[in-house]
Amino acid sequence: MSVTTILALLMSSMLIYATPLIFTSIGGTFSERAGVVNVGLEGIMVMGAFSAIVFNLEFAETFGQATPWISVLVGGIVGLIFSLIHAVATINFRADHIVSGTVLNLLAPSLAVFLVKAFYGKGQTDNIQQSFGKFDFPLLSHIPIIGKIFFSNTTLIGYLAVAFSFLAWFILYKTRFGLQLRSVGEHPQAADTLGIKVYHLKYYGVMISGFLGGIGGAIYAQSISVNFAATTILGPGFISLAAMIFGKWNPVGAMLSSLFFGLSQSLAVIGSQLPLLQDIPAVYLQIAPYVFTIIVLSAFFGQAVAPKADGINYIKSK
Repeated sequence: MSVTTILALLMSSMLIYATPLIFTSIGGTFSERAGVVNVGLEGIMVMGAFSAIVFNLEFAETFGQATPWISVLVGGIVGLIFSLIHAVATINFRADHIVSGTVLNLLAPSLAVFLVKAFYGKGQTDNIQQSFGKFDFPLLSHIPIIGKIFFSNTTLIGYLAVAFSFLAWFILYKTRFGLQLRSVGEHPQAADTLGIKVYHLKYYGVMISGFLGGIGGAIYAQSISVNFAATTILGPGFISLAAMIFGKWNPVGAMLSSLFFGLSQSLAVIGSQLPLLQDIPAVYLQIAPYVFTIIVLSAFFGQAVAPKADGINYIKSK
């Protein structure tokens, strides 16, 4: 296997596994920039994956090749609706953010599996026929060496996720909405005195995280698992949280961190095909993403500075 082939395989696999993490970690960034800790991203991804697979199975004949893309939007909308539970609990009822997010993570798998059994009479769905396939960029894929590594036999939605991270950065740091959202996460009292609607912006932050988390789950289900079962989403939500922290609550930083974690996840799948990793037992490659997550959090959590009001319930009268 040539070096170019190895790099092309790594690049393609990394993007496939990183794409769900990119969307979900950016969603978490918006929520925490608004001052709401959202550890329920795992549960939101579960609901996004479930709804996307069900929609894909039911409407594949109607929409054809467009089905996965429409399913992504469906997953995002369902994730947004599901995230409202967290928003109401933390913003209106001032519940502990960690406890509320944990409830989402416990509720989502049970609810999704129950609905799957109710719809299909078994614990998992059939495999979808319309999924995100490999993509060759016109013209760019014909560039010698570079074209094969970066633009051939790759994933289009992965590049869209990378581009979206820069759009998210622009929204967060270069627009009035982004400035107000960040001010709510840093000093809600001061923002309130300036006429900024603190509660509304907190809702917006959580809803954006729900929408992007649902998209992340939908992409994961339609590009990696291609069906839904209790174990479809098992860890990527928490890895997305780690990517958000490692990226210092910055969309571009979260994207770069997601690429790193995506690479570690992909090695667990394609490691046996790589000359340097063929002799490593598969179990070590499978646990590598979670070991890297723990190491990164242990090494960098103390250096990462979260928004000052992150996780603190805001009471207007005080």
